[in-house]
Amino acid sequence: MVFSSTVFLFLFLPAVWLLYLLIPGRYIIARNVLLGVASLLFYAYGEPIYIAIMLLSVLFNYCAARSIGTAREHHDEKRRHALTVFSVIINLVILGFFKYVPWLCSLLPFDVPLPGLSLPVGISFYTFQVLSYVLDVSRGQCRVQKNYFNLLLYISFFPQLIAGPIVAYDDIEAQLSHRTVTLDKTADGIRRFVLGLSKKLLISNTAALIADAAFAASAPSSALAWAGALCYSIQIYFDFSGYSDMAIGLASMFGFSILENFNYPYSAVTIRDFWKRWHISLTNWFRTYVYIPLGGNRVSGTRTIFNRIFVFFLTGIWHGANFTYILWGLWHGGLMMLERVCRFEQLEKKRAWQIPLRIYTLLAVVLGFVMFRAPSIGEGFSFIGRMFSFDGNASDVLHYFSPYTIVMLGFGVLFSAPILPAIRTKFCSCGRESLWNGIVSVLCVPLFLLCVMTLASSAFNPFIYYIF
Repeated sequence: MVFSSTVFLFLFLPAVWLLYLLIPGRYIIARNVLLGVASLLFYAYGEPIYIAIMLLSVLFNYCAARSIGTAREHHDEKRRHALTVFSVIINLVILGFFKYVPWLCSLLPFDVPLPGLSLPVGISFYTFQVLSYVLDVSRGQCRVQKNYFNLLLYISFFPQLIAGPIVAYDDIEAQLSHRTVTLDKTADGIRRFVLGLSKKLLISNTAALIADAAFAASAPSSALAWAGALCYSIQIYFDFSGYSDMAIGLASMFGFSILENFNYPYSAVTIRDFWKRWHISLTNWFRTYVYIPLGGNRVSGTRTIFNRIFVFFLTGIWHGANFTYILWGLWHGGLMMLERVCRFEQLEKKRAWQIPLRIYTLLAVVLGFVMFRAPSIGEGFSFIGRMFSFDGNASDVLHYFSPYTIVMLGFGVLFSAPILPAIRTKFCSCGRESLWNGIVSVLCVPLFLLCVMTLASSAFNPFIYYIF
């Protein structure tokens, strides 16, 4: 089940939300049970077989965390460390078996018989989420959750189960036992959800038509290749940030607060700045559980370079079992090292360098996304070669740009910049936040209707990050 489907919009969400509101707020356990059951149904709708894997994962980590917590209380560091390592290995083995074993076997010069298993949806996200819980318990940064169903809700909560954000347990622990649903939170959640839905259905899906055509062409012109690369950059941003907006909005409707996952990454001035703005929850995860434990930048210059390259290698391979993802990760890691050596952080502060740095960053990100999107490294480089061939032929791209497409892509470019936050800040500084909320609420009505019309007339188009 996906957020941008009629089943979710008109059956699942209204039913769960109304049942949730019928349960008085003081019965938080009953509300948690309802959300837990609803989340399992949400996952089982598309993954009826693999729901058992998620349930076993949660049960294993529930037991492991309790054992680790007990060892910590008794100051048995050897046992705590052994249990933590064992838990991490088991989680990574499960993830690796489904995500990487088929790919690795395909690289072998001989055939390896494998069962016909598909990748469980969202396994990368909920594995990292449960790992963060176990590691935080081991480090004494959060308390052990003794209620299995609360832990299950934390992992399986349907707004962020499939494609994040990756929520740290410490950020949501208190909300599992105490939260309130208010009119303001509900209104904010609905607005956020509709805006996220609009990002996906109106902008991302429109950009996808051109991106798919460009990457499917055997020999696209330079114009079509550039259009495809730029449109894919728009597609993936509005697809993933749209999902995050919907997740945050849905969580708010049920009284939860989830941290932001995007902060206008295409306005970044360096690759380092880009990763502070793009998929923030994943960046924070790798920094907290990999980069800092490796020594971060507190070690020698050579070791710091290794740490960052290694983290971006893992970031690439986390996204999928393909050399293109690895190269994409190394591309970003390499550019960050270049920025460090060339002291880009000093150039960021100079006004004269703002525009050149933004152009460099956007170009680097777009070229990286070409490799991210390509089926193979060879095809990725071939596509980039077509982009820079400058053959002068634009006939194969013109018929993709209808008036509707131009308008939606124009909105995509416009709203890639932090225009809305700037306008909202002006309203709030004048004490007119309620007026701003009213304007957005009014605009959400035609946007939602347009989304429904688009949904009814278009083919199924899942979120990009579902495959991860």
